[in-house]
Amino acid sequence: MTIARQAHDQIKQVLHHLCDKLYEREESVHLALLSAIAGESIFLLGPPGVGKSLIARRLKHAFRDGISFEYLMSKFSTPDEVFGPVSIKKLKEEDKYERLTDRYLPGANIVFLDEIWKAGPAIQNALLTVLNEKIYRNGDEDIKVNIRGIITASNELPPANANLAPIWDRFLIRLEVDNIKKFGNFLKMITNTDDVYQDDIPEAIKFSNEQLDSWSEAIDQVEVPAEVLNTIQVIKIKLDEYNVRNVGTPIHIHDRRWKKIIRLCRASAFVNGRMKVDLMDCFLLEHCLWSHPSQKDHIHEILIETIADHGYTITTQLNSLKREVQEYQEDVLTETRIVHTVTDDQLMIIDDEYFEILKESDKFKGVYVKVKQYKELTIDEEMIINFYDAEKNLINRLTAQKSANENRIIIHHDSTPQEYLLKTRLAERKEYIMKKPHKVVEKYWNERYNELSTFVKTQVENMETQAPSELNDIEKNLFVQQDLSDVVTRNYNRTLKELKELKLTLEKTQYSYTSL
Repeated sequence: MTIARQAHDQIKQVLHHLCDKLYEREESVHLALLSAIAGESIFLLGPPGVGKSLIARRLKHAFRDGISFEYLMSKFSTPDEVFGPVSIKKLKEEDKYERLTDRYLPGANIVFLDEIWKAGPAIQNALLTVLNEKIYRNGDEDIKVNIRGIITASNELPPANANLAPIWDRFLIRLEVDNIKKFGNFLKMITNTDDVYQDDIPEAIKFSNEQLDSWSEAIDQVEVPAEVLNTIQVIKIKLDEYNVRNVGTPIHIHDRRWKKIIRLCRASAFVNGRMKVDLMDCFLLEHCLWSHPSQKDHIHEILIETIADHGYTITTQLNSLKREVQEYQEDVLTETRIVHTVTDDQLMIIDDEYFEILKESDKFKGVYVKVKQYKELTIDEEMIINFYDAEKNLINRLTAQKSANENRIIIHHDSTPQEYLLKTRLAERKEYIMKKPHKVVEKYWNERYNELSTFVKTQVENMETQAPSELNDIEKNLFVQQDLSDVVTRNYNRTLKELKELKLTLEKTQYSYTSL
């Protein structure tokens, strides 16, 4: 069993315990744990009393000997309360300004900072290096902190005029947490008397520091395939287009954030038991790109559209391949097909619905039949049809059949069948005469055919070979809604179908000139 599969089984068990007795908080817990395993931070936006701090307190139980630090920020908060008090002994005896950090943020594994935007500049500045580099500057010494996950929360977004953009950008995952919506879950929550803060995770499945370090190394080795990189590129382009149209609420994603997003996707793949990122992992970007909740719906649409239309399509170079096959097909037709124009009689349709019977008898002067009924007639069998006057009023219903002579109808009346000509007009139509190409041209076409068909065949084989690993478990992704797997499957199936159609088109085109 691979390290990724072992990690997946263990993490799945831990998630089961973490989510037990929590209602409608599975997504928050799952993403908080993912951010901790990836070594990233998560911001929870929601009103007081929806379980933001509970998620952090539960999360610490996943770590063996886990130490948590929790703090409610206010405008009066000081660095001493967050990073630890200054060591008087060090200051007096060694003239060093150092903090005692053991029971404070630098000494914790899981950190929860509530009302984060109320933190003062001194706390924010120290947090920046902790969030980004896992380093805390203690006096004149840089301390490598062992913080696995940082959860921050607030009931509001950072004020636009408070210069909080740098620290806001450090929170990779952003998630809205609201009150319980399903009434059944609400009743269970208010009547449940279990201690939801109790640690009920078996010690054997908790994460050790050694495990987390080995997982981190493995995460860095997870493959990011072409379809994922191409999808990320298209998403970035679409965001740039969105910013041009929406100057008031642009979505600015800087290079560092894109790099962190890729690592988060790698971590998602690893936790899901894979050593390769797939398109389902790309849906995690929904939680990483928005800076205001009003942007979430548009980001969701961009992700759906991009993955549905461009995922495997770009990887297989489908669009450029279509153009090349079309050019090949057009070259063959242009060279082998001679157009010949022929003029002949064609039935004239009146008012888009009728054929007119020509004057061959006073009885049937100016009589019309419907196109549909005429086309249903056969030579061998009689059929009752309607006849109309010049105003298209029904005047008679008689037995008729199609004549063996072109553009004629046989009508049975007065017990005597009689043949009538339908009104026609002269019309041009094109006929094609095929000619065999020159041997030099045919050789060139065969070379193009071999090159294109080999490429298409390789793409088809690659997709069919990868199908089991790509699609079998995508609906079981621990961090993405199951119904989004349909988007990935639809793109895969459509791309494979179009590749097979191109293969058939190439074969037909080659046969069209080699068989002459």
